[in-house]
Amino acid sequence: QVQLVESGGGSVQPGGSLRLSCSASIYISSTACMGWFRQAPGKEREGVARIYSRTGATFYADSVKGRFTISQDKTKNTLTLQMNSLQPEDTATYYCAARSSGGLCERPGHIEYWGQGILVTVSS
Repeated sequence: QVQLVESGGGSVQPGGSLRLSCSASIYISSTACMGWFRQAPGKEREGVARIYSRTGATFYADSVKGRFTISQDKTKNTLTLQMNSLQPEDTATYYCAARSSGGLCERPGHIEYWGQGILVTVSS
């Protein structure tokens, strides 16, 4: 059974930074794509950033472009999300996600495997 375990969440003031990590129980080089999603209270889960394993191509939601960076370390089977210039609207539970074979990781319906989620709170 595939396991994705997030770490690195917490509370930060506006303008601060956090780094989320996702440890995968599978070889991430064997995945089609991985990504980060988030869900704020009362809102739908949305894609934040994704990376396609074969090409290394990355894509970001408009709301985080220039502030967040997604990367993966295939030797450690780890996915990372560096979050800078955090704002209160970034407050949400963040989920690591993966798809094992062909397709997209753009929407929640594309995802096969989910982490348990980790809370990020941005508040003064």
